Amino acid sequence: MTKMLSENPKISLQDIKQFEQEYDIVLPKQYVEFLLEYNGGFPQESGFKISDDEGESLVNKFYGIGDMKSNLGKVFETLEGEIPEDFISIANDPAGNEILLGISGEYRGKVYFWIHDRVPEEEMDNMFILADSFSEFFDNLYESE
Repeated sequence: MTKMLSENPKISLQDIKQFEQEYDIVLPKQYVEFLLEYNGGFPQESGFKISDDEGESLVNKFYGIGDMKSNLGKVFETLEGEIPEDFISIANDPAGNEILLGISGEYRGKVYFWIHDRVPEEEMDNMFILADSFSEFFDNLYESE
């Protein structure tokens, strides 16, 4: 199981509900549990496989809610219109790509990798599914070499 090297200040369920109301979204339950426990931060085991063609990457950091440099709200506002509307970015990799969590429709709860500097020919051509749930993604992170 992945451990967090550092985490952001603790938040409450009320903080999460306020965030959801402000951005008119409902976060998946597993991700809410992660925010309550860690509120983002830096994972010790951070490696993950994107795809056979794309190779591997690392989680640079998970975003949190609150007054920190990269928080969920700032990232949400920055990426609005850039990423598909059924998603929220929950983390990034060292190259500036984003790890997205589905928040509605058929994508709800699923985790995707979004390559920021690849212009898609068709919608989601620059996205790769990483896991069917946040817990699956988080639990499958591994130590990178």
